[in-house]
Amino acid sequence: MDRIDAMKVFVAALNEGSLAGAGRKLGKSPAAVSRAIAFLEAHVGAELLHRTTRAIKLSEAGERYALACRRILTDLEEADMAAAGERSAARGMLAVTAPVAAGETLLRPVLDAFMDKFPEVSVRLDMLDRPTHLVEEGIDVALRIAHLPDSTLVALRVGEVRRVVAASPRYLARHEPITQPSDLAGHQMIAMTHFGIDSWSFPPADGSAVARTVQFNPRFTVNSIRAAVASAVQGRGVLRMFSYHLADAVADGTLKIILAEHEHAPLPVHLVSPQGRLSVPKVRAFVDFALPRLREAFEERALVCSSPGKAPVSVGTPGALTPALSQRERE
Repeated sequence: MDRIDAMKVFVAALNEGSLAGAGRKLGKSPAAVSRAIAFLEAHVGAELLHRTTRAIKLSEAGERYALACRRILTDLEEADMAAAGERSAARGMLAVTAPVAAGETLLRPVLDAFMDKFPEVSVRLDMLDRPTHLVEEGIDVALRIAHLPDSTLVALRVGEVRRVVAASPRYLARHEPITQPSDLAGHQMIAMTHFGIDSWSFPPADGSAVARTVQFNPRFTVNSIRAAVASAVQGRGVLRMFSYHLADAVADGTLKIILAEHEHAPLPVHLVSPQGRLSVPKVRAFVDFALPRLREAFEERALVCSSPGKAPVSVGTPGALTPALSQRERE
């Protein structure tokens, strides 16, 4: 059996989440998929996948091998295009990653439109609220909301987001006023892992160099952004989110941003890609297509959530891909 073909089956199984899904994706029978995985396991001398009736899970050896397989298949794809003289054609599988909420609400519609325009490109969107290593995991482009330390990755600025505190007008009307971060200690709090389970930090007060921390016992803790926003809209408490998470609720008046004058500085949003990947037609085509649309989407949401002294920062005129500073995703 050809080892490269077996690697493609292995990676497809990981992407689809099951051996049956890999078979459907590649047009192979379940037996052929199982043989390919068994061939690789015999070749490396270790079990790569733990199989159950419903799912597959990588072994420790499988995790290392999967990273190598993704790198090898990406390099082969680029070599094939170069040898065939097809570097001007956008085609093949484009791997993109983004945080879950940004992927669902902002990036997914852009990807739908991109696939309509480029019918020979297929897309895999991994929505993950964790850091990803682009090269090792075979990712072409990532949407990142963070300050990016220098590295060999290329970053293109999309916009910025604020970490905002909000509550419903109904909740605010029924409870003590919130004018300072310290006032939050006496309120019902809705907490999420990414924004602080039992404490929130705020910039130092005037004349101080020490950041302020508010401790609280959350009334409701949840790991879903949609659920947290829905609970706040129903008047169940105060929450903290990125501004784009709350833009729709702020626009329709069901949530109100508070403590705007006590916010941390906004976080930048970038599209990032490994050095060299921007020369691949499908990647360049996507970045050229997505950059102006994502800039517009983030700017619209920033305007909805803006308040005096918090006007969104322009990221420039949307246009074709231009060189950017080398940056790296947060480790």
